[in-house]
Amino acid sequence: MLLRRLGVFIATCAHVGYAPVAPGTFGSVVGLAIYYLVRRQASTPVELSTIAVILIIGLWAATEAEHHFGGIDPGPVVIDEVIGMLITLALHPVNVAGAIIGFLIFRVLDVVEPWPARRLELLPGGFGVVLDDVMAGVYGNLLMWGLVRLLPSWLT
Repeated sequence: MLLRRLGVFIATCAHVGYAPVAPGTFGSVVGLAIYYLVRRQASTPVELSTIAVILIIGLWAATEAEHHFGGIDPGPVVIDEVIGMLITLALHPVNVAGAIIGFLIFRVLDVVEPWPARRLELLPGGFGVVLDDVMAGVYGNLLMWGLVRLLPSWLT
């Protein structure tokens, strides 16, 4: 019971996922805050390790949350948005404008769910909750890579 409660607490990002409107957007903002704290370290290993640890813990927490809420990909679960946001901005030393652009790109991709993101949702448990956002984050990262090269003075 205690582990289930911990899992729900993590999956909802300390209850941020209970926001009455647009919980995914609020979860993405948590991802932006973590990105800011991690990027300040200016360390690629720290950044990649942070993403890996949050991904592994998020898979477990999302599974626990699905059991708790009794449904597939429950709305309050926003750890997947945190992971997707971190992947979108991973290894891009963007400024505030770049982070906002990355945020908007990820939110659109998270809603649209380009192939194969929608198919990944069909995976069981936390894998289905999290991996579609990982895929959206990968697409977002690639778009950011192109934008940073096209508009370096504006985004970095």
